[in-house]
Amino acid sequence: MMKYSVSAKILRTLASSCRNPRSFSTGQYDSIPKEKADAVVIGAGVVGIAVARALAMRHGRDVVVIESAPTFGTGTSSRNSEVIHAGIYYPRNSLKALFCVRGRQLMYKYCKEHEIPHRQIGKLIVATSPSEIPKLNLLMTRGVENGVEGLRMMEGHEAARMEPELQCMKALLSPVSGIVDSHSFMLSLLGEAETHGTIFSYSTTVIGGHRGDDGINLHISESKSLQNWDKKSRLKPDLILTPRLVVNCAGLGALALCKRMQGINEGTIPRPYFARGCYFTLSNVKTPPFQHLIYPIPEDGGIGIHVTLDLNGQVKFGPNVEWINGADDVSSFFNLFDYSVPRDRANRFCSEIRRYYPSLKDGSLEPGYAGIRPKLCGPGQSPTDFVIQGEEIHGIPGLINLLGIESPGLTSSMAIADHITATLSK
Repeated sequence: MMKYSVSAKILRTLASSCRNPRSFSTGQYDSIPKEKADAVVIGAGVVGIAVARALAMRHGRDVVVIESAPTFGTGTSSRNSEVIHAGIYYPRNSLKALFCVRGRQLMYKYCKEHEIPHRQIGKLIVATSPSEIPKLNLLMTRGVENGVEGLRMMEGHEAARMEPELQCMKALLSPVSGIVDSHSFMLSLLGEAETHGTIFSYSTTVIGGHRGDDGINLHISESKSLQNWDKKSRLKPDLILTPRLVVNCAGLGALALCKRMQGINEGTIPRPYFARGCYFTLSNVKTPPFQHLIYPIPEDGGIGIHVTLDLNGQVKFGPNVEWINGADDVSSFFNLFDYSVPRDRANRFCSEIRRYYPSLKDGSLEPGYAGIRPKLCGPGQSPTDFVIQGEEIHGIPGLINLLGIESPGLTSSMAIADHITATLSK
């Protein structure tokens, strides 16, 4: 079967070249084995998997997904709130607004049809002081402009009837928000991609690329061969892959990868920022204090330390926003971030949480997990939109960059994939 044979040949060549490394000198690639490919997706997070599935199912493309980790979804895709967002927070006609609203609809439909665990439990965004009420009104306006269904403003006493443990002055009810088992969702998308011929190459890293006479050339190495890299010398590829199409879905490493693409218009590469967010779980309670998602007014760099529930009823609080200073390309490229959750963060969490949940008891928070958000704006800067770049922007034929895909990336994943395939159909 031709759909499999090309991809399998690529992987066999890569394995052979890793066992027999070739010489490498700056500006010369003749001694490195080359293979051609149809479509390459870089990154097996939820967006990368969704894009690969769409390319294979709707375009009939022969797709190879290259992932540096040993399996799929190990980065931002598995370190988030697992919330299906409604599309409230984002400016009208922004990519985040359009993709979130459409992606939510697609995700609910897909999860229902494929029996992916999910629940449409609804969300309350709360104002706990008079100064926050205008901001809540703005969110209501934005949500309506974006086409979010069923939004309703309510007084604090109405919200308290829905959630007796909640304290607020006003609340915005979003009944279409929900939660999902993100691993099951990714696994289902991945299975469909593989059924349609997509090959997933794990523990394989795209370390850069260059523009050649035959199009874009990707520099690829086996991930373990990079473990002893001194982070100073030029990385040596084991294989050069020449695809007709490349979709950069590398998430935390997407911008670092752009910088390693020789021939790209460097003026089109945004400055990267990274925000670390910790989660704590609620312990010492027999029954969950809330039945809905509870969100405060958004803060600088995020949407506030909120209440989420998983499908087993476990209550989580988070994430906070901790800007990472001095993160270099190496850290982002190889995901060398610190994911520990210091226990002393619990005190800061408690003070924020008690603004809307005053009954929170001391010692009730246990460290959970942390995630890193790939952002295109820094502290004190206005929030930015998703960035999708094609040849007309960066100058390299056949390359599509997906940059700054943070929240609501999970919700937007299927809509982003649809956008990519629609763009290629024009």
